[in-house]
Amino acid sequence: MVRAVIALLLVAAAASCGGDADDVPVPEAPMTITLRSTAFADGDIIPGVYTCDGDDVSPPLEWSGVPSGTAGLAVVVEDPDAPGGTFVHWVLWGVDAGLSGLDEGSVPAGAREGRNDFGRAGWGGPCPPRGSDPHRYVFTLLALSEPLAVEAGVSADSVKRAAEGKVLAEGRLAGRYGR
Repeated sequence: MVRAVIALLLVAAAASCGGDADDVPVPEAPMTITLRSTAFADGDIIPGVYTCDGDDVSPPLEWSGVPSGTAGLAVVVEDPDAPGGTFVHWVLWGVDAGLSGLDEGSVPAGAREGRNDFGRAGWGGPCPPRGSDPHRYVFTLLALSEPLAVEAGVSADSVKRAAEGKVLAEGRLAGRYGR
């Protein structure tokens, strides 16, 4: 009996450290979009202001190379190094295809945010366990052929499923953060 209770507690603890139960991968497409940030270079440390140890605001992003025919953009930010599996920090869609970036802490008019793995809609900055090696935070920008038919506040898995078959191109940027 004690072993069964311990096993159930371990399963519950593992589930709470990771992302959505299904852990749907971000749909893949040709990497023709250049995604960058003025706050950190690809592979570099993400400044503390964008994390749970700082102001916890989304970093500025810039992009180029969005293909013609793009109906909208989506952003997914994930930590693939989380102890319980990939952890979603932000999911944003309905971003106007004519934009070339996002300002720090901003969500453009008309865009929608989904629920992150902290259990709330919007940005949830890097916040790895103290003492662990720095985690990677992968920012993925998707160019979509048509708008996504999902409501604000849904899970990242719902957004990723809705994007399947609609991704024209993508760009990625990765940063690191440790505590």
